[in-house]
Amino acid sequence: MMDRRGFSKAGLGFLGASLVPPFRFARAADAVPAHGLSMYGELHYPPGFTHFDYVNPDAPKGGNLVLSAVGTTFDTLNPFVLRGVPASGVGLVYQTLAENSQDEPFAEYGLIAETIATPEDRSFVEYRLRENARWHDGRPVTVDDVVFSFDILRSKGAPLYRVYYADVERTEKIDERHVRFLFKGSFNRELPLIMGQLPVLPAHWWQERDFEAPSLEPPLGSGPYRVDRVESGRSVSYALVEDWWAKDVPVMKGRFNYGRIRYDYYRDANIAFEAFKAGAFDWQIESSAQRWVTGYDIPAVRQGLLIKEEIKRESGGVIQGFWLNQRRDQFKDRRVREALGYAFDFEWSNRTLFYDQYTRCNSYFSGSSVFAATGLPEGAELALLEPYRDQLPPELFSQEFTLPVTDGSGNNRPQLRRALELLKEAGWEVQNRRMVEVATGRPMQFEILLDSPLFERIAGPFVKNLERLGIAATVRTVDSAQYQNRVTAFDYDVIAQIIGQSLSPGNEQREYWGSQAATQEGSRNYAGISDPVVDAMIEKVIYANSREELETACRAMDRVLLWGYHLIPHWYAMYDRLARWDKFGRPEQMPRYSIDLFSWWIENQRATKVEQAKSELPAD
Repeated sequence: MMDRRGFSKAGLGFLGASLVPPFRFARAADAVPAHGLSMYGELHYPPGFTHFDYVNPDAPKGGNLVLSAVGTTFDTLNPFVLRGVPASGVGLVYQTLAENSQDEPFAEYGLIAETIATPEDRSFVEYRLRENARWHDGRPVTVDDVVFSFDILRSKGAPLYRVYYADVERTEKIDERHVRFLFKGSFNRELPLIMGQLPVLPAHWWQERDFEAPSLEPPLGSGPYRVDRVESGRSVSYALVEDWWAKDVPVMKGRFNYGRIRYDYYRDANIAFEAFKAGAFDWQIESSAQRWVTGYDIPAVRQGLLIKEEIKRESGGVIQGFWLNQRRDQFKDRRVREALGYAFDFEWSNRTLFYDQYTRCNSYFSGSSVFAATGLPEGAELALLEPYRDQLPPELFSQEFTLPVTDGSGNNRPQLRRALELLKEAGWEVQNRRMVEVATGRPMQFEILLDSPLFERIAGPFVKNLERLGIAATVRTVDSAQYQNRVTAFDYDVIAQIIGQSLSPGNEQREYWGSQAATQEGSRNYAGISDPVVDAMIEKVIYANSREELETACRAMDRVLLWGYHLIPHWYAMYDRLARWDKFGRPEQMPRYSIDLFSWWIENQRATKVEQAKSELPAD
């Protein structure tokens, strides 16, 4: 970020929201300021609440938390732009206007903002800032900072911000403590809450810095931590701000208890795991089913020093798979994409590689009982889809969507025969043991791009099945920086990625599957989906006026996406596999929808015992 390009206030437009006369706000009469805002229904926490239920308001402060980051390097402390690989944990430096509650589907309570007001039609949202909100340099957080943050993120930030804020018409500075976001339409119920998630950046600090250039200069923030030490590519440390202004704000009370947090970088997950077993870092979510079953038979676990725990959670669902990049000509035909799915033998993989720990993803909301499409469309869902019948596969209306199922033996000949039939229908056939396009003679070949060796054992059997179809597929594993750069530029054939869904799906769906995002580098539309019916269903999700309408629209959108065969679905589990060294205290009540590590704390006596015992542990 250090081109030191001189940003002028006029050029950035962050003071373009001048004071406006009172008559502009006639519609504000029903926008009553409140301490929080919910997507639908009532708030769980009443006015005057002092802390979330899932924290210990008297949690002790101090101690060191060491975490891992898997990847070869980082080269920036700016997480808001495409250029560079940001350091893990840098979000700890910043705060947002409001904070999500982790035991409600989608509700926010004031953080930098003291109150939130929006009218019934949700045509705008207004925030009143707390008088005591401060940057780490002691200067107050102002309305000008909020307007600057919105303008700079939408104009120079990563593409996701332009998609996310697409329906915001403008910002208005009402006075020194009130800021308003006006929307292009009304009844986008999620948009006022989305604005609550706006990261607020210091306008005065950024005036003399290039927002788009990577930099390792410690940024100025207002959050619980400040950057303490950077060892480029190796580790980054954050120190608790002792006079942090928000420590007693209800949404922060009892949270961010560690005196210092350090992220150490490891080249790959296997190296990181060996370091974890040796006590080099403290806590991790285990991503490998095989390692969870076989890798923790070590003295530290047997002695109770290293704890394994499976923690169930609720979520809006998840989708993971091999995403087929439809920006490549050979993946444009839906029949080709469907055919490739028959070469992935989930049942064999689950039995042989995963110890039967997973369920197959069968929805873009896998694991959700309310958003995932089931059976045939009927009622309100059918009514949403009916106008698009001639643009959708006929079977969507007459068949329940299912995925290929094998007997798990590794012999999936029936599935491969069906794949050959589909490929033939799409104009491909086997010639001299190679799958070629009849019209052009072009062979079918592609690369599966990975960023972790762990996935090679999953991709390998898939590649072998593809070979049996005459398809030349290869696997290439690259470092995290190269992987991120290629994914950002859509420079891949096939990648393995996961997308988690929120409990109130909304604007983010445009970035996942929307046509505009398909051509916007850095978006998460990994498959390059560009389908007018999907776009229409996304809008139904965003503009749903009730929880019932939202669930119906999500099921309709899910059904359209499934029949598009945009990916080869993988698997999911509705719990997290948590491993940790026994040095933590945690609240009695856990949040419903996540694991909030930052509401835990270090127990000094436990930590001392663990550190002493580590040196005495025998080798594995």
